[in-house]
Amino acid sequence: MPTSAAGPTVERNVSLRAYNTFGLPATARALARIAADADVRRLLADPELGREPKLVLGGGSNVVLTRDVQQVVLKVEVRGRRVVERRDDAVIVEAGGGENWHDFVAWTLDQGLPGLENLALIPGTVGAAPVQNIGAYGVELAERFEALDAVDLVTGRSVTLDAAACRFGYRDSVFKHGGFGGLAGKSLITRVRLRLPQPWRPVLGYLDLERRVHETGIAAPDARTIFDWVCEIRRAKLPDPAEIGNAGSFFKNPVVSAEQCRDIIGRDPHVVHYVLPDGRCKLAAGWLIDACGWKGKSVGRAGVYERQALVLVNRGGASGAEVVTLARAIQESVYGRFGIRLEPEPVVI
Repeated sequence: MPTSAAGPTVERNVSLRAYNTFGLPATARALARIAADADVRRLLADPELGREPKLVLGGGSNVVLTRDVQQVVLKVEVRGRRVVERRDDAVIVEAGGGENWHDFVAWTLDQGLPGLENLALIPGTVGAAPVQNIGAYGVELAERFEALDAVDLVTGRSVTLDAAACRFGYRDSVFKHGGFGGLAGKSLITRVRLRLPQPWRPVLGYLDLERRVHETGIAAPDARTIFDWVCEIRRAKLPDPAEIGNAGSFFKNPVVSAEQCRDIIGRDPHVVHYVLPDGRCKLAAGWLIDACGWKGKSVGRAGVYERQALVLVNRGGASGAEVVTLARAIQESVYGRFGIRLEPEPVVI
């Protein structure tokens, strides 16, 4: 919506069911639609809402709402996509924080700019992508990241952060940490710039993509083919949030020492695992959950997806409390059998 000199559009007592991909019930006391940096500054200057606690909401694909939200919800709706710069070694592209991530990936390919195809069909917005350091099929956002622009939610000052300042980790960044040095709840990401390497090289090391190469006989697929493969693989495994409420992968794949991995393999030889460059091992959380018998099971109206145990779903009318209860029961099962504590990806509010 357009902004005015008085500030962004603010709505009262707004249902958030349509603004979180789980489709969980919650009401925001106040919701402000942020279409530009100036909207944040005008909101901060508002005598009533300026000093109220804020909650930044992108596509709602990484939250579990367990209650009504008393903070002022900042719905990020910053738009725009453009090519910023063409270098010999890379092309820099930029998108507004409110742009749909998958649509942005498709747009880059339409411009003849490959590099993000492995990250196709990940739900959520561009602005949320650095927060989670999204990743899939052998590529993490951090590997393609150039910089982002954000607005400080206390001072209203616009800042630019590079990769080092974002402190990326596995499904982690400075935006997920509070306290000294953390930016959780302190910044709103307005624009993200990504670096698409030139010349382009396909990333095909992930098992599902290797299978596609073998099945199709296409040894050197182009970026559009990889994009199509990733979309097909994800659609076969993961439910569409428009049809079944979910937040995608609910738990992080745990990383353990080589010794821990050998111990688990000794007890469960079929455990799915990947050896990392530093010698540690990443275990497939979905396999661990499935091995504990959770696939297809439910707690109340929240359940574990029948095709992929890593995905928790809203079977219709579930509450955030039911989702959290199910998640905790799964964590206890996996810890009891494997001695591993699964860490949720979504933020519980």
